[in-house]
Parts: sequence; C-alpha cells; structure tokens
Amino acid sequence: MLTEAAIPEFLRYIRFEKRMSEHTFTAYRNDLNQFLHFLDTQFGLAEVGQIRHIHIRSWLAQLKEEDKGERTLQRKMSAVKSFFKYLLRLGLVDQNPTRQVSTPKAPKRLPSFLEEQQTSLIDEVAQYPEGFEGDTERLIIELLYQTGMRRAELVGLKESDIEFARQQVRVLGKRNKERLIPVSETLLIDLQQYMAEKRKLFNQAGPALLCLKDGKPVYPQYVYRVVRKHLQSVTTLNKKSPHVLRHTFATQLSNKGAELNAIKELLGHSSLAATQIYTHSNIERLKEVYRKSHPKS
Repeated sequence: MLTEAAIPEFLRYIRFEKRMSEHTFTAYRNDLNQFLHFLDTQFGLAEVGQIRHIHIRSWLAQLKEEDKGERTLQRKMSAVKSFFKYLLRLGLVDQNPTRQVSTPKAPKRLPSFLEEQQTSLIDEVAQYPEGFEGDTERLIIELLYQTGMRRAELVGLKESDIEFARQQVRVLGKRNKERLIPVSETLLIDLQQYMAEKRKLFNQAGPALLCLKDGKPVYPQYVYRVVRKHLQSVTTLNKKSPHVLRHTFATQLSNKGAELNAIKELLGHSSLAATQIYTHSNIERLKEVYRKSHPKS
C-alpha cells in the first residue's frame, strides 16, 4: 500500500532533517501506524490520495469514544498534519484533507513552580549524602535551577560544555540547537572543584560532566529521583520533577522583570508562544499587590 511505503520515508525525514526528539519521533510513528490501521480496517483505503477529511474525522470520533484526552488528540492530529504536508510537498497527494479538520484545543495548564522562599530553603533543609555522591546531587539541583535546562540536556552535559572564562554553559537542546546560558561565579567554582574531585576518584572518567559514585554518567531516572527527593522537603506540589525547576527558573526571571524574548532564548524555545505561559506569574503578582494595596479591592 502506498501509504505504508510513504511512512518510513516520512519518519526518516522527521528524524534526520527535522531532528525531532526521540520521544516525539516515537509518538508520531505510533500515531501514524494507528491512523493507518483505522483506515485499513474501517474503510479499506488503498492509497493516500483516497484519504478525505471525513475519514480523519471518523478516526478522531473513535478516539473520543475511547476517552482520549484533548492533548492526546492534539498530538495525534499534529502527526497526521505533518505527514500530509510532507506528502503534498513530494507531490504524492494533490490536496491536504487535514485542512478541513479542526484540531481539538487543549486546556491551558499553568506550570508548577517553586516560590522564591522555597528555593532558598532547599540548601538549608537538603540532606545530601556524604562525599562525591552528595556533590553530584547538589549540582543536579543547582544546575537545573540556575540554568533552566531540561533533564535530557543536563544528562548530556560534558565537561567541555562549561566555559569557565566566559562564565557560561553550552547546552545542546532539542533538534540539536545549541544555546549559551550564563551561570554564577559560585556555581563555576563548585563545578571546578567537582571536576577535580572526579579526576582523583576516576582515572579514566569519560567526557560526561555528572557522574554516579561508580564513575558512570548520570541517567534520566536518577536525575528525576534526586530532584523528587529534595523537592519533597520544601513543597507540597503534586509534581516534583526536574521540569518544576525549569519552570521555577523561568517564572522567577519573569517576576524580576526579565524580557520574554530573553527567557525564550535561555530556555531554548523555538517560538515565543511556548514562553508566554510564564507571564501568568506577573499577572498573579499584580493581582496580589492590588488586593493588598488598593482601597477598593
């Protein structure tokens, strides 16, 4: 079937040309395979050119009957839309049926973040293990909070990414997009001491910046466990993931008056729309000031 032949080429395109993350790539692949299976079992379509908007709407209707959430439907439609744009560009179809299908709007979720006093408490109440293991845990917390980088970006950090002379960290983000994040002099001193200690303990340590107590690089689940353990002592938020520290970094910058474009660059967002969620904190802060200060409030 032509549709099946087109999918591997499309997947290669989004993987190597669009440079989608592993997570998004896997989701798109599964979504498209599910879409094709539905078309085959329900309509027996043989070619992509036969797909019309009514077929896509039928698929969405079935997903809704299965109680799929709006965010899930939105992602699945995004995969199908990208697929048809690719087919149209190659001339494999003469129309894009997704243009006649409205994508369900997902409700806006405000990010979970720590208040400023809570972040100040982390160092006071944190119980880090003794020695190198404790140093690693403390640096995980500090790097995430002071730079706003993603967990995958932290795990991928190399010693060579720390530019001491320029007081910045080089981060490789989504789609291999590189950005530079300034860091404090105190953090740089801690990093320098950590790297020196690592060389004493492990003669043949690899290029990875952060290591476990056996010298192996840290991994995503380890970072998650470390963050969750230390956030439990300062917050009652349901979410206690590394992303909470990223949200905290951005929210506190916004509260201090940082420009949205600057926050966008520091976070490595591809568009300003993704960064605009952090304006909520300024609005809430202004509301609080109004309630406390205005005589008619």
